[in-house]
Amino acid sequence: MGWRQESRDESLSDVTRIEVNYSQPAWKRFMAFLGPGALVAVGYMDPGNWATSIAGGSAYGYTLLSMVLISSLMAIYLQALSARLGIATGRDLAQACRDHFSKPTGILLWLSAEVAIIATDLAEVIGTAIALNLLFGLPLIIGVCLTVADVLLILLLQNKGFKYIEALVITLIATIAVAFLFEMIFSKPELAPLLGGLVPSR
Repeated sequence: MGWRQESRDESLSDVTRIEVNYSQPAWKRFMAFLGPGALVAVGYMDPGNWATSIAGGSAYGYTLLSMVLISSLMAIYLQALSARLGIATGRDLAQACRDHFSKPTGILLWLSAEVAIIATDLAEVIGTAIALNLLFGLPLIIGVCLTVADVLLILLLQNKGFKYIEALVITLIATIAVAFLFEMIFSKPELAPLLGGLVPSR
């Protein structure tokens, strides 16, 4: 089954179309991709992942680092495949699935994606609530309400243009990077066990 000849979904034009002026210097062309790249990266550097990683590290030390490495390599590979799909066809993964598969299969894939989104969002909400509890002593229910409020704030920013969301996400990623740097300085991890944890073991 070939690609449908209908026009692309204009609702995603801000996300899927990046204007690049090839007369500009290379660093300026790179900056055009920085915002969308940050939106992808934030999926791997969120409160839910941090809470899970800290809990796993406190229980198993460096043993699970090999799983982090393997899953990260898998994520990079899948993102690269999705990028190549977009470059080659001008369509995102959801549009390609809709065009290639039958309607029942498309509905099944959509439901699977929705379940995955719900599962990951639950981890984000709980992770954020736990972080607020640890930092400020807020009750978990208050942390959950604040998390819902910041989601609504991001949706409000989306109506004003995707550049605002990109700026917010880049700021949050920079904050996480600084926090991670200080954690590394304060925890002083041992290099030999850390490198050993990157090798799968029983």
